[in-house]
Amino acid sequence: METRSNHVLVGAVVLILLVMLALFTVWLARIGGGREKEYDVFFKQAVDGLAKGSPVSFSGVPVGQVEDIALWPKDPQFVRVRLKVKDETPVLLGTTATIVGSFTGVSTITLDGAVRGAPPIACPETNPEQQCPMGVPVIPPKAGGVAALLSSAPQLLERVTTLTERLADVLSDRNQNSIAAILDSTNRLTDALADRGPEIAATLAETRIAIQRAGVASQQIGELAATTNGVLANDIQPTIQQLNRTIASAQKSADTLNEAIGDAKPGLQAFSKQTIPQVNQLVGDLRAMTGALASVAEKVDQGGATALVGRSKLPDYDPKKK
Repeated sequence: METRSNHVLVGAVVLILLVMLALFTVWLARIGGGREKEYDVFFKQAVDGLAKGSPVSFSGVPVGQVEDIALWPKDPQFVRVRLKVKDETPVLLGTTATIVGSFTGVSTITLDGAVRGAPPIACPETNPEQQCPMGVPVIPPKAGGVAALLSSAPQLLERVTTLTERLADVLSDRNQNSIAAILDSTNRLTDALADRGPEIAATLAETRIAIQRAGVASQQIGELAATTNGVLANDIQPTIQQLNRTIASAQKSADTLNEAIGDAKPGLQAFSKQTIPQVNQLVGDLRAMTGALASVAEKVDQGGATALVGRSKLPDYDPKKK
């Protein structure tokens, strides 16, 4: 009985020590692990190779692991991946999450793209449901690696198929005949150009000479224009200045004449209304007097001076003339 009691006591003590060792190990793990933060990443692509416990690295440095993987109930197109990373990890605005695959089939999540001085990714105080639908901050995804290639494989295959169909249309029998005809025409044109090579060279030489002559002519025209400008500046400009002075003098004389006419306008009006009628009357009187004098002169010519004082003497009667 005493031996059996000793064994039970030793077993109990050993069991207690093992439990204490396990608790101490957990406590050390918590102390060494420090605090951790959780983030969600919504991938709109296949997450093959990811599993709970898959490593999470930041620029190649291990910082955490995948906590959970599930379809997002609000939109099954997205896969929600819950990450748990160390508290000191610089998950700032601009940080993105990328699935990196490997040939072994195991995938990891890499975080990168943090900008120095940017604020950390966190849920806003107002309307947190929009940016944090599951209650934790969201890291935007970034397509990359084998997963991105596999996700874009259907579109790539479709484009390759379309390109193949278009190449088949281009290389049809009809188009091949057309291409062959174009090549034949090109060959004939090349042969014709080769035959006319000397003529083309001569034409190019003449063209070069013509261009040189045109350049010389342009230079001469420029010199002539410069000479013409000098003549205009030296000879014509003084004449133009003299003409401008003459025009200014004539304008001044015209202004003076206008002022004189304006000053003489009242006298001209009186002259036209009073003097001119009197002159007309005087002219009429002069005409009447001239007529009377003409009549007197005629009488003097016919009858002498006596015609002015009496009647004309009657001729004597002669009976013999009867």
